Amino acid sequence: MNGVTLDLEERAKVTPGVKPGCSGHCTSYGMYCANGGKCVEKYNGYSCDCSRTAYDGPFCIKDVGAFFEEGMWLRYNFHSPGTSVKDLVSRTLLSSADPEITGPDLSLNKEELSFSFSTTKSPCVLLYVSSYTPDFMAVLVNPNGNLQIRYNLGGTKEPYNIDIDHRNMANGQPHTVNVTRNGRDIVLQLDHYPPTSYSLPATSDIQFNSPKALFLGKVIEIGKIDQDIYKYNTPGFTGCLSRVQFNQIAPLKAALRPTNASSHVHIQGELVESNCGASPLTIPPMSAATDPWHLDSASADFPYNGQAIGDGVNRNSAIIGGVIAVVIFTILCTLVFLIRYMFRHKGTYHTNEAKGAESAESADAAIMNNDPNFTETIDESKKEWLI
Repeated sequence: MNGVTLDLEERAKVTPGVKPGCSGHCTSYGMYCANGGKCVEKYNGYSCDCSRTAYDGPFCIKDVGAFFEEGMWLRYNFHSPGTSVKDLVSRTLLSSADPEITGPDLSLNKEELSFSFSTTKSPCVLLYVSSYTPDFMAVLVNPNGNLQIRYNLGGTKEPYNIDIDHRNMANGQPHTVNVTRNGRDIVLQLDHYPPTSYSLPATSDIQFNSPKALFLGKVIEIGKIDQDIYKYNTPGFTGCLSRVQFNQIAPLKAALRPTNASSHVHIQGELVESNCGASPLTIPPMSAATDPWHLDSASADFPYNGQAIGDGVNRNSAIIGGVIAVVIFTILCTLVFLIRYMFRHKGTYHTNEAKGAESAESADAAIMNNDPNFTETIDESKKEWLI
């Protein structure tokens, strides 16, 4: 206060009714602000600031995504329209208070990129970062449906490519891509596979010079474009892009939410918000080398080939056998109950047969012997009348 730092903790020790050591709400609950969200202390609680993330919601866990129709594209300019060169020089993309601004004379030594996508069409351009120089970075889906990361930072004749050719990414399922570059070292994580490390060639530069704009869905840029990217650029990306973040820039969120960076965004077509980029499966698929049901796996061992099975399989077999035994026992009990129910009235019964039926020649004879009136009835019936 007035340039003097007040030692409130020492003052609290000698003040009745006041205790030192208050930690605040963020110390206990700040961990609930996910995905890079910043915990903001409040008088009677806390809130999560998601402005520097590609997520939304109270805890920064809601994906912000959109569906792209064929031919649609989004461009995020790293510098605001009308920003002077003097202002651009005073700030950088990585260290300024406003990391969303850069200019022609700035460069990057590292970048972090993460996003989710789903599509059924290939080839296509998912993401492209252009520059005022020939430098660029691109994430593509090639005609075979495989993912490719392409870097061109100068110093080499051809761009440096990272090909992910072990699975088809154009299968309509959501996939997550995380790319981190620090100098020459590149770390790529796809979905829930383990991260894989790569390294730029020794002759390659390590600076991304003068980044200009970030494109989603299609590249509409003046100047020379890499030939492969030019081929993949037609007809364009069709599908979903979600939670796109380049360093601390979230272009989709800037387009779908009114933020300070909304003026950086230009859209061609109608951008429709969608949750089609929901998180991919959390269970990683089994590799072909260890999948016993993969026909092309020569080294895979089937669960049972006439030999002893491991403890884990025996335990599972015991459980399955127990379940089958219980089912059979239940079926048998049900059958017994049904049989008893169907034959519950079966037993002895009484008839009103005439006495002496056992010794008589026939049932009619027994009736006549025991009922004297029956004879008269017969005689009357045998009388004939002549008219």
